[in-house]
Amino acid sequence: LFRSAVKQALRRGGYHATFMCRPPFENIMSSGWHLHQSLCDLESGQNLFARTTAADIQEAAGLPANNARHTLSQIGAQYLAGLLSHAQGITSLCTTTVNGFGRFKPNALAPQSIVWGLDNRGAMLRVVGGAGDPATRIENRLGEPAANPYLYMASQILAGLDGIHNSSEPPLATEAPYAESAARLPVTLGEAIAHLGQDKVMCEGFGPHFVRYYQRIKQSEQNRFDQAEDKIEFQRREYFGRI
Repeated sequence: LFRSAVKQALRRGGYHATFMCRPPFENIMSSGWHLHQSLCDLESGQNLFARTTAADIQEAAGLPANNARHTLSQIGAQYLAGLLSHAQGITSLCTTTVNGFGRFKPNALAPQSIVWGLDNRGAMLRVVGGAGDPATRIENRLGEPAANPYLYMASQILAGLDGIHNSSEPPLATEAPYAESAARLPVTLGEAIAHLGQDKVMCEGFGPHFVRYYQRIKQSEQNRFDQAEDKIEFQRREYFGRI
């Protein structure tokens, strides 16, 4: 709704608005869609990712900053671990176009690897806040503006809840999000949808019929790109006016 309203309003003024991740012009910066998320208790309204009690804050003070429990509650750390463990499976639901994968470059304030960091803008997951901060949250920097919000958000919920249900523990935070040793995110749309089909939690949560349907549509998109003689013109035609 927001994208449609912006495009219509600017069109009336003689302008064209695009939410394409990497518009086909020189010296253009990529646009991402970073999704901030936390869980709240419906009755109390308490942020369940935050460490807010005196005991929580005291315990957090004794932990190193690269430990997820230094900043997040137990549920928050488990949710974080779920997002990390399903990173490859959810990528095609967060970055949904061939064009969007051009954003995953080192030192570009965009993710490249499956890591998290404390207020680190190069990591896939940026944990914001700290013990005593009721606004503590996890920012997933994986998405692009063209993503379907329902699929993007659903993928986060499925992955995060799986981490909670399995009492998963996240690794230590990184201070080098572009290190060569870190596990990488998919580098193409075709690779990403293959990982989606291999992710049992995503397939069960979305349903196998939907996953096959989504893979077929997105594989067609990848094939058209691969077969295009002029890759830039293909992206201009495919995304610039439509997204």
